[in-house]
Amino acid sequence: QVQLVESGGGLVQTGGSLRLSCAASGRTFSTYAMAWFRQAPGKEREFVASISRRGGSTAYADSVEGRFTISRDTKNTVYLQMNSLKPEDTAVYYCASARTNYSGTYVGGYDYWGQGTQVTVSS
Repeated sequence: QVQLVESGGGLVQTGGSLRLSCAASGRTFSTYAMAWFRQAPGKEREFVASISRRGGSTAYADSVEGRFTISRDTKNTVYLQMNSLKPEDTAVYYCASARTNYSGTYVGGYDYWGQGTQVTVSS
């Protein structure tokens, strides 16, 4: 059974940092791309970042480019380092993976999702 478990969310002040983790199990995730999405109250889920299966290629939403960094290790864990956080980054953050090697920005392209972790940035 495929399972993605996020952790590392919390409350932080504007300008602060957080590091999110996503522990994957149930498949060989090292052979698939991984991604982070987020969803703020009343808004649609949106793409944040993705990383290729070997970590050599990454992509970011314009809103987080230069502030967030996605990475992965060899043990089925994906990270999202978030620096210079802003109140508009407040959302539930989700880890995602696809049955294929899809790594785009489309929510429907992903088949597996974690339960999410709340990130709140106070002003």
